[in-house]
Amino acid sequence: MPPASPRRARVASSVQFFTNGVLVATLLPRLPEIKRAFELSDTAYGFVVISFALGSILAANLAAPLIRRFGALQVAVGGTVLLAAALAGAGLSTSVVPFVALMMIGGVFDAVLDSGQNVHGLAVERWYGRSIINSLHASWSVGATLGGLIGAGAAAAGVPIGTQMLVSGVLWAAVAVAAGRAGTVPAEHLRRAEEQTDEGEVGALRRRFPWRILLPVVVLAIAGTLVEDVANNWVTLYVNRELGAPIGLAGLAFAATLGAQFVGRLLGDPMTDRWGRAAVARSGGVLIALGALLAVLASSPVLAVAGFALAGFGSATLVPAAFAAADDLPGIPHGSGVAMLGWLMRLGFLLTSPLIGTLADGVGLRLALLVPVLAGVVAAVIAHRLGRRTAESARHA
Repeated sequence: MPPASPRRARVASSVQFFTNGVLVATLLPRLPEIKRAFELSDTAYGFVVISFALGSILAANLAAPLIRRFGALQVAVGGTVLLAAALAGAGLSTSVVPFVALMMIGGVFDAVLDSGQNVHGLAVERWYGRSIINSLHASWSVGATLGGLIGAGAAAAGVPIGTQMLVSGVLWAAVAVAAGRAGTVPAEHLRRAEEQTDEGEVGALRRRFPWRILLPVVVLAIAGTLVEDVANNWVTLYVNRELGAPIGLAGLAFAATLGAQFVGRLLGDPMTDRWGRAAVARSGGVLIALGALLAVLASSPVLAVAGFALAGFGSATLVPAAFAAADDLPGIPHGSGVAMLGWLMRLGFLLTSPLIGTLADGVGLRLALLVPVLAGVVAAVIAHRLGRRTAESARHA
């Protein structure tokens, strides 16, 4: 094996992010089939699909001690293998109870490996000598887009869900293990990366936070993740059921949303350098609202796919903008705002799908998808106000 190098570690870390994205996303275009197989109402479906997010939240305090004990890279690789096994089991499930249980277990492993791959990615970044973390997250988007295409293609070809998830799990787990072997980083670059806030500190931070200042930033982040959550759980169902597209074509709507988000992430840094973080985030909110509205008003699958893609592009920069704002809020210790924002963002995933599912049973799925329209408008307003606050702080500095 060639000797370790920063470039080799960067490629390996990119592959790790990629495998995480493709593993999770390959099941998502098949969710409408699972809904029909389990005979779920829209409300029940809305609660079933949050099982993965619920597992992630329950794992909030697991990652740090595991990383300290075993190392970030080992946690990322081991978590990927276990995630692959859980998702394969979910795909093979024949009833809703084991499906929900295995999805929750998968969510636990996803949260743990996500922390591991980000901590290790930051260690690679220090060794590399310049920022690469955005490109690593772009690799996740590539994986998610490919996963969506695989799921949609398998559905169109009539491949059983269990077979698809089993083959996918074995393949991408093997790729992650190989990437882990190639991605080692010298110890001197790992020390700071693996310093973690312990559970007692997290609890204390939750109690003493100035919530009035932080909550608008949390809402901005959730507006961005809401688009991703809608893409994961509702886009394929909407295009299939409301617009009559075959399941293979409907699955492309998910891939288009995540693909557009990937493009937005690639362009996000140069756009921010040119126009400023607040202006880019404000524009992102507007694009989310316009794209979601186009999808709701669409009379054909093509227009709906275009609308969801526009919303995906708009969502790309909102979460990074929220993290930057949380790190610079007055009255919050450096780093604490970012830690709390990450935890609260995961709670947001618990609200989106049950809300849309309940609305869909009451007024129909088409009208329920006005929720992202509202989220985009709210995001634009918050980004505008945050931009004004930043400008005022700069004038008084």
